[in-house]
Amino acid sequence: MRTRTRIRTAAVALAAAAGLTFVTGCGGGSSDDSSGHVTLEFLSLAWQKDSVAANKALVKEWNAAHPDVQVKYVQGSWDGIHDQLLTSFEGGQAPDIIHDDASDLTDFAYGGYLADLRDELPKSLKQDIPQQSWDMTTFDKGVYGVPFLQEPRVLVANTELLTASGVRIPTAAHPWSWPEFEQAAKKLTVRGTGGRPRQYGVAWSMKEPVSQSVNSAVSTGGTIFKRVDGKNKVTFDAADSAVSQVINRQINETHTAPKSSLGMAGSDTLPGFFAGKYAMVPLNFSYRQQVEQQAPKGFDWTVLPMPAGSGPHGQAQGVVPQTLSVSQDSQHKQAAVDFISFLTQGKNAARLALGDWLLPNSSSALKDPALNTTENGWRTGIQLAGDLVPSPVLGVRGYAEWKDKIATPAFQEYYNGSIGLDSLRGKLAGDGQRVLDRYQR
Repeated sequence: MRTRTRIRTAAVALAAAAGLTFVTGCGGGSSDDSSGHVTLEFLSLAWQKDSVAANKALVKEWNAAHPDVQVKYVQGSWDGIHDQLLTSFEGGQAPDIIHDDASDLTDFAYGGYLADLRDELPKSLKQDIPQQSWDMTTFDKGVYGVPFLQEPRVLVANTELLTASGVRIPTAAHPWSWPEFEQAAKKLTVRGTGGRPRQYGVAWSMKEPVSQSVNSAVSTGGTIFKRVDGKNKVTFDAADSAVSQVINRQINETHTAPKSSLGMAGSDTLPGFFAGKYAMVPLNFSYRQQVEQQAPKGFDWTVLPMPAGSGPHGQAQGVVPQTLSVSQDSQHKQAAVDFISFLTQGKNAARLALGDWLLPNSSSALKDPALNTTENGWRTGIQLAGDLVPSPVLGVRGYAEWKDKIATPAFQEYYNGSIGLDSLRGKLAGDGQRVLDRYQR
């Protein structure tokens, strides 16, 4: 990993221009008092009530058991976290322990801001988290974060409409193929006067289309990003585009999915789902909490696996796990790693997963009885855990700019029917490659 290059002036200018301030209460990492007691700062991005409570409870338990190494909980927010962290790193004010996600680690790791944890992690933790999860936080053989929460994508379906349609009900062991999913969506689409759908088989929320387009491509053997001569190359061949073509057909040809949902976030589709306007909605796993809390009384819903491709890894999904990292500037790296190990051990990882309605990366946590229940689709998620693989975007320098400037508008135009597949490919792999090349000189 390369030596850090200081860009303090640029970072401060960025913060000033964007009006950014770092998380209130973060005072610049660990400190020691006159008696040698250590205080570590833990920046948490937990935001749901149950998740915040679980994190704070674990901090309290740690502090009670470790009087000489105290942890100060600092509440952060996902909004603007990348720029806030960059400013804190450059200003020497970074917390010791940093909650983030793996897509953010690439630039911070290459910039020298995060500690390489390879030699600090206990053997028990290394063995409890599968290698495919460690691969999500490993760059140039260094490990720059502990993956602890992950989120598959699932189909949330209206049980009554699903049963009435007569379609085969998929399971994690026997999911729909993508062609079978298209046929199911046709059966679940009900047309009224003039053939216009009054009930759609599926509603795709595409306000942020890139991550789901890239990660679902894994099921058909797609990668979109490939390493060629040590550099990242963008492709969009048949395997890469297969799922995107399904979505495009459903919206623009078979009309089994509404165009109106393209500008929606996942939560925006729920009112229509509850009203019977959409029979199925592809959502991230954590949305089950909103469904459970907001569904009308008597509304029956179920969680189904996403469709699978035809290859040997057809049920695979790319994911970007949430991570816990240690600042390179921390004066107490081993103590910080010890706290992370405490948070992510099996029973504690399960508590954090329950609070966030996510899956733990920990193998022992995945066996926790509280997660292995049919209620609210937990068991379906547990059964999908073995098929979660590193998202193709991980380790791609320049991905954030490629996503924001090139891929997001291009996918939105394609799904809206404004451009065809060749134009989409040209934007992603042509214009997009020029973006990545600037990061690989």
